[in-house]
Amino acid sequence: MLRSRKRTIVAALATMALLVTGAQASGVMEPTGQGYLDARAPVDRRVDDLLKRMTLEEKVGQMTQIRVGKLRGNCEWNPGPLREDCMKAVLEDAKVGSILSGGGEAPSPNTPRAWAEMTNAIQKYALDHGRLRIPVLYGADGVHGHNNVLSATMFPHQIGLGATWDPELMRQLGESTGRAMRATGVFWNFAPVSDIARDTRWGRYYETYSEDPVLAGELAAANVRGQQGDPTDGTAKLTATAKHFAGYSEPFNGHDRAPAQLPIRYLQDTVLPAFQPQFDAGVGTVMINSGAVNGVPAHASKYLLTTQLRDRMGFRGVAITDWEDIRFLVDRYHVAADYQEAIAMAVNAGVDMAMEPSNAAEFTTGLLAAVRSGAVPGKRIDQAVRRILKLKFDLGLFEKPFVDAAKADAIVNGADRALARQAAAESAVLLRNEGVLPLSKSAGKLVVTGDSADSVARQLGGWSIGWQGVPASSPVPPAVTVLQGIKAAAPATNVVSAPTQADAVAQAADADAVVVVLGEDQGAEGEADTEEPALTAEQQGLVAAVRATGKPVVVVLLTGRPMVLGAVADAPALLAGWLPGSEGGSGIADVLFGTVNPSGRLPVSWPKTVGDQPFSYDQPRGANTAPSSAYDPAFAFGHGLSYTTFTTSAPKLASAEVRRDGQVEVSVTVANTGGRDGTLVVPVYVHQPVSKVLTPQQRLVGFTRVALKAGEQRAVEVVFDVKRLAVTAGDMDGSGKPEVARGDYEVVVGDGRARFTVR
Repeated sequence: MLRSRKRTIVAALATMALLVTGAQASGVMEPTGQGYLDARAPVDRRVDDLLKRMTLEEKVGQMTQIRVGKLRGNCEWNPGPLREDCMKAVLEDAKVGSILSGGGEAPSPNTPRAWAEMTNAIQKYALDHGRLRIPVLYGADGVHGHNNVLSATMFPHQIGLGATWDPELMRQLGESTGRAMRATGVFWNFAPVSDIARDTRWGRYYETYSEDPVLAGELAAANVRGQQGDPTDGTAKLTATAKHFAGYSEPFNGHDRAPAQLPIRYLQDTVLPAFQPQFDAGVGTVMINSGAVNGVPAHASKYLLTTQLRDRMGFRGVAITDWEDIRFLVDRYHVAADYQEAIAMAVNAGVDMAMEPSNAAEFTTGLLAAVRSGAVPGKRIDQAVRRILKLKFDLGLFEKPFVDAAKADAIVNGADRALARQAAAESAVLLRNEGVLPLSKSAGKLVVTGDSADSVARQLGGWSIGWQGVPASSPVPPAVTVLQGIKAAAPATNVVSAPTQADAVAQAADADAVVVVLGEDQGAEGEADTEEPALTAEQQGLVAAVRATGKPVVVVLLTGRPMVLGAVADAPALLAGWLPGSEGGSGIADVLFGTVNPSGRLPVSWPKTVGDQPFSYDQPRGANTAPSSAYDPAFAFGHGLSYTTFTTSAPKLASAEVRRDGQVEVSVTVANTGGRDGTLVVPVYVHQPVSKVLTPQQRLVGFTRVALKAGEQRAVEVVFDVKRLAVTAGDMDGSGKPEVARGDYEVVVGDGRARFTVR
C-alpha cells in the first residue's frame, strides 16, 4: 500500500517528507456501500479498505479520546445538556474517535436511560457529521460494576474479590458488568486491574486482586472473558482493559504516580506475568502505567510498550494512555521540551490512543505537526489506527452503534443483587475466631457500633458515583449497610445501633455480643494514599472499651487494604469484609450468622507494623536470621478460617519428570471433617531447593476451590504450566531472559510435598 501511495502522490509534496499512507483531502474515496461497510467482509479487509480512504486528520482523530464534559454544559466541567457547538469542536473539527466519562461525569438525571440517550446522541452526531461514518467508542471506569450509575449494583472492589479465589465468580461479575455498561452505550470498560498489591500505603491498593501474579492474573483473565463475551441482548460487544501496564503499583515511596525502581528481573518474573493471562484471554485494550520505572516514564518507554508488551507478551490490541499522561511528560516528568515532542515520544514508544481529556485539538494538531516534520513515521500512525479500527469492527460498532434507551433502566436498575451478595460473602475472610462466631439469630440483644456500621459511602469506597466515592451532593446509592444486614438477618433479635463509644459501652451491659464495624474514608488514587495504614487511636479505643465490658466482641473491617491492627489483632473474632459493595451488609451478615460458611482466603499478606512495606509472601530469603527480617505477617497470604474443618492429603504427581514446555499434574484428596458444609481453597506452591538466582521459599503456581458437604471427601486435580517457574537468568544486570532452570523442584500443598524434575 505504501508503494501504491508513492505512485499517486504529487511531486510537490515530496519535499515535505510526509510519510503518511492513505488518501489526501483532494483525492479521497467516498464510502460506496461496499468495502468497509460490507458487514460480510473479513475484518482485516474492512480495516484495510477504510484506512486507505482516510485523511491524515481523520487518522489522528481516531487516536484521540476526550471526556464528555467537553461536549456539554459550558464545554468544560459544568454538567448540562449536550451542546451542538461543543460536539462540533470535538467530533467534527478535531474528528475525535473516542469519548469517556471520567469518574463522576454522568448525565442528569443519573439514570441508565439518561446514559443511553446521551451516548446515542453523541454517536448520532459523530455518524451524521463524519465523512466516513466511523462510530465513536465510549468508555468509562466500571471497576466494581457500572459504578458511575446511581441505580446500578456495585460489587465488591477487586481486593475483596481476590479473597474469593474464584475465577468462575469473576467471569459472572464481568458478564454482569458488561451487560449493564452495554445497555447504556458504554462499550469500553477501563477494568480490570492487573497490578499486584505490595504496598498498603498506595491509594489504589483496593483496586488490585492480589499480591501474587498467578492469582491476580487468573482472576483478571476470568473477568475479561465475562466482560467480552458475546452479547445476547442485540448490542455491540464490549472491550475490557488490562491496566496499568506495568509496574504502577510499587512507587518507591508508596505515593500514587511516584517513580518506581524495579530491577528487570523483578519486572519480568513478578510484575509482567500478572498481565499475561489477560492478553491470552484476548483483552482488547491496555492502559499504560502513569508512573515512571527505572528513570523512564512508562509512556516514553519503547522497551516496555513495544519490546515487552508486543514482541514478548504478544498483545495485539489498542494501547491507551491514562488521564493526561502525555502532557505530564512535559510539565511533571520534564523528559520532553514541549507537548509536540511528548506526543512523538509516546506514539513512537507504542501509544495508540491518548486520553487527552481537556484539549482534543491541541493533541491532534501536535500529532499532525509531528508526522509532517518526520518525527512520527506515517507507518506508525497507520499501525495505531489499524488497531483502533479493528477494535471497532470486532466490537460490531459499525453495525450496532446505538442501544435501546427504553430498555436500559430494566437491564441496569438493581440487577444481579443476589450475585453481589454472594460476592460479598465469598470475599469475607475470617481472620480470627475464639468461638464467638457464628452469632445466634435468636440472641436477645446485639450491639452494633463503629464508624462504618451504617455508612454506605465507606462500604462502597472510591469509584462509586464519583471518582473519590459518593459525593456529598449526590443521593445515596441503594445499598445494604452492615447494620441493616444484621437487622434483616436476625429479626427476632434486639439489634441496637450505638453511634458513639459511650453508647456502645452502655448498651453492652445487657447485650449478648457487640459487633464493631471499622473502616477508612473513601478515596481514590493519590487522595487515598496514606503514610499510616493502621487503625486510628479512636478505633483502637472503641474496641478496647467494648472488650473491657467482658462481652464477646466481633470486629468487622471494611477497608481497602490490610490495616495494621495493633491490639485489635487479639479481638475474639476478626472478619475482613474489605469494600463489599451494594449488598455488603447482607453478605457480611450471612457470614456472621453462619448462613454462609466463610471461604475467603487472604489474597495479600497482612502486616504487623506500618514499616513492613513493601510486603509479600514471596520475598526472597536473605542472610539475616532475625525474626522480622524474613516473612513475618500478622496473617499470612492464603490465611482464612472456616466454621468447619478440613484435611488435605500429600500431593501426588502424574509424572516425576516434566519438560520445560510441559505441564505438572497435581492431585490431592481433600475432606471436610467437620459438621458443616464448607468450601476449601487449595493453593498449590512450588519450592526450588537450589537456584542460581534468588527465588522465594515457595511460589504459587495454581489453585482450586472445592465445595464439600459435611463428612465428604474428594480427589481434586490442579494442572500448571512449567513455564510458571521461569526466572530471569544471568547476573545482577538481569540481561538474560526468563527461563525455567533444569533440576529438582517440590510441589507443596499444605504440609505435604512431592518432588519432580524438570529436564
